[in-house]
Amino acid sequence: MTRETQTLIANQLSKLQDKVGEFISFFQQDLSFDTMIYTHWSARNVLGHITFWHESFACNLLDLIQNRPPNPLRGKLSEVNKMSVETTRHVSVDMLIERLKAAQKIIDIHIFNTDISIIPYKKGSRSYTRLEHLEIVEAHIKRHLKDLNKAF
Repeated sequence: MTRETQTLIANQLSKLQDKVGEFISFFQQDLSFDTMIYTHWSARNVLGHITFWHESFACNLLDLIQNRPPNPLRGKLSEVNKMSVETTRHVSVDMLIERLKAAQKIIDIHIFNTDISIIPYKKGSRSYTRLEHLEIVEAHIKRHLKDLNKAF
């Protein structure tokens, strides 16, 4: 990996860490997280959705690091997003925050591993470089955070 690529990844990782921190801070406020943000999703559902996808990213990284075939999420994006909410619906905000932090820690530790060139995203979708994956994840969280802030 070139020094330039390493710097780009480090800068994007820093942006992601900041955005995850900002996202977590939002959920550490004394707010009603049952407030609807989208037609079918409350603020709590948005947290579950982000945590679900972050855990998928971290899991795929770990699989690659441990020389296991990654098992990315499968199904249409709408189906996977629905699953992200359904599987986290009854998890407390505090637990979702802890899970999000744990997933971020895995990403922090392993994103610079030069044995990884691409990271799967979802079955049926293309894989992404480490830098692309970091950019996509940060933008995803940023979009949802903007909607959360707008609703409150």
